[in-house]
Amino acid sequence: MSKPDDLLVDIAAAVESEHTNQMSLTVVVPGAVITGRLAPEAIWRERVAEVLKDSDRLGPFSTIFMTAGAGASGGQRDHPSYLHFHVARILQGSLGIPETGGMYRIAIKDVSAWTVGDFSYSDH
Repeated sequence: MSKPDDLLVDIAAAVESEHTNQMSLTVVVPGAVITGRLAPEAIWRERVAEVLKDSDRLGPFSTIFMTAGAGASGGQRDHPSYLHFHVARILQGSLGIPETGGMYRIAIKDVSAWTVGDFSYSDH
């Protein structure tokens, strides 16, 4: 999107201000459809840092995510520039990758379509 959807920006701002991770969303970005739950950036960063900290090779990068960084959301806090997904999957046919869910940071300006809710999978 050349101009981010104001409604999507408002949803991201509500997730940030209410510090909730209960908003499920599915977005279309170039090359992917991603479905999952939004998280406030601080919680998202904390979880990514925890995962990295346990890795021998990637452990040193955990401190980058633990640092709050003033420009981390792309500027103003009342107008987020990014969506922070956790327990999220990239949709590929009838599969969600990874099965357990991953952590994704997506620029709101890159979202071309979206819907409230996430997709779940079954073998039926």
